[in-house]
Amino acid sequence: MRGGTAGIRVTATLAGCALGLGGALLTACGPTGHAGTAQKPRTVTTTKGHARVAVPRGKGSDVPDDFNGDGHRDLVLNDLVKKQSHADDAGIGIVYGTGDGLDPGARQLLDPAKQAAATEGVLPAVFDAEESCDLDGDGFTDLVVSTDPPYDGQGRPPVPLQILFGSPSGLTGKAVKLTVPDGARAGNDWPDQPVCGDFDGDGANDLVLHASASRLTYLRGPFTRKGAPDAAGAPLAAPGSVPTGPAVDVDGDGHDDLLVREDGDASPSTVVYGGPAGPTRTGFALPAGVDVAFGRFGGVKKTVDAAVGSPDGTALRYDLTGSAATQRAELEVPGTVLDAGDFDGDGHAELVAGGTELRIFQGRTKGLTASGVVTVDPPAEGTTRVLAVGDYTGDGLADLVAQTFRGETEDTVAVYAGRRQGAVAPEPVVTFSSATFLKP
Repeated sequence: MRGGTAGIRVTATLAGCALGLGGALLTACGPTGHAGTAQKPRTVTTTKGHARVAVPRGKGSDVPDDFNGDGHRDLVLNDLVKKQSHADDAGIGIVYGTGDGLDPGARQLLDPAKQAAATEGVLPAVFDAEESCDLDGDGFTDLVVSTDPPYDGQGRPPVPLQILFGSPSGLTGKAVKLTVPDGARAGNDWPDQPVCGDFDGDGANDLVLHASASRLTYLRGPFTRKGAPDAAGAPLAAPGSVPTGPAVDVDGDGHDDLLVREDGDASPSTVVYGGPAGPTRTGFALPAGVDVAFGRFGGVKKTVDAAVGSPDGTALRYDLTGSAATQRAELEVPGTVLDAGDFDGDGHAELVAGGTELRIFQGRTKGLTASGVVTVDPPAEGTTRVLAVGDYTGDGLADLVAQTFRGETEDTVAVYAGRRQGAVAPEPVVTFSSATFLKP
């Protein structure tokens, strides 16, 4: 079960698409655009052509997204810049964490020509990161990727998902195809949209996939190194067809729960509770919205709240499973893409909305408000999106990672460290370009 954080993001789209963020907010915070100045920001390290260094070797850990198991969180970059416009995608970039935070020199390019599994002798052209969790229980995070195997449109399509297993040296091996037994599928839909979580509470990570309309495929972990689940039954009935992650234990019973959308972007969604038999029990419904973020935004710190974003505003629902479940509030700001994390360590999650400027609504006992918003100005002009929210500096506070594109061939990735005053530092602790992955 992936618990223990104050803020968890749930996105409505595939991982390959979920990083394209928009939805600027309307309220700034004072003349400087930043809140909180008591803490001096760390020195910024800017990387344009960082020399490659060895990936640190680990022994296994329970840190999220720790592919080499050294106890430090790693960063996945699904969209890299290209050497020239309209060139093919280079693959997936991994920046490995160290005791000093993310080190752009400790990087790895996951190249489908070298690491993808072939189908009928054909290597995939598509190689997109979808989910990450420790599927085989060895202490090294694994990466689930989506591919485009050949399919003639007749009968059931092949399984498009593959697994790259973590190791002491990272994601260095060859991918294996995920095994989805025929009895766990329904109809002739693609088995895709994977969500990791310990839905049956046995301590091993499972996978939930799309099966068909109102059906989900449930694969119990742990998984073998050949990509086979421990068990898989018939497809589960569900209040929708689109499983959406990451999973979160909404009701605190030790089983991860799942958000399921009716039919895709901007449709209504419902929480499905996990249990000994997996995600089988339909819970409460949330209003239609483009994006949903779960977090402890206000009130009792042990409860889970939800922010549901749309172009017209963001709906807030507090204490989802308690007596205050009917308490509602609205932020009159667009929330088409939302993220959540506890940047200041007070036990309440902050809500992040992306756009030209990234703006952070600070969680408090009384909940989120449109006052006192922290504005993060990207270090470069262009189109900005949030890549990730998580503890990349190892200080117990969530950090914000953003990517700014200037066309197809230039970008800047920036890491903003969480801090006790003012949510995040106004200047990034490290910046680099994903173009470094295109160099030897």
